[in-house]
Amino acid sequence: MTYPLARRPGPSTGRLDLAMFSRVAGIHPEMAQRLVALGLLEPVRDSAGELWFARDQLLAVARIRRLRVGLGLNYSSLGLVADLLDRVAELERQLRMTSSRRTGGNPWM
Repeated sequence: MTYPLARRPGPSTGRLDLAMFSRVAGIHPEMAQRLVALGLLEPVRDSAGELWFARDQLLAVARIRRLRVGLGLNYSSLGLVADLLDRVAELERQLRMTSSRRTGGNPWM
């Protein structure tokens, strides 16, 4: 018999309600709602108006926390910095793909 290393919270759909998301992310539910209001998290609302978060939003919270603590950014500037980091990552990905095609598969030559 095998046991998982960690229990997977939430429904099998991969979405977490506000309470479970906040618990797993290690933040207060009001903070999660504030991050939603600032546009830093992107949940979906069901017909009852309840927030449901995809599991990848946990990574977004971790990123927000790292930026907040590591760079001392305020919450209103986090969106801009996160957008810029996403843009840089996309440009680097495109550069690697272009370089890979020119060098016959080796992306860094």
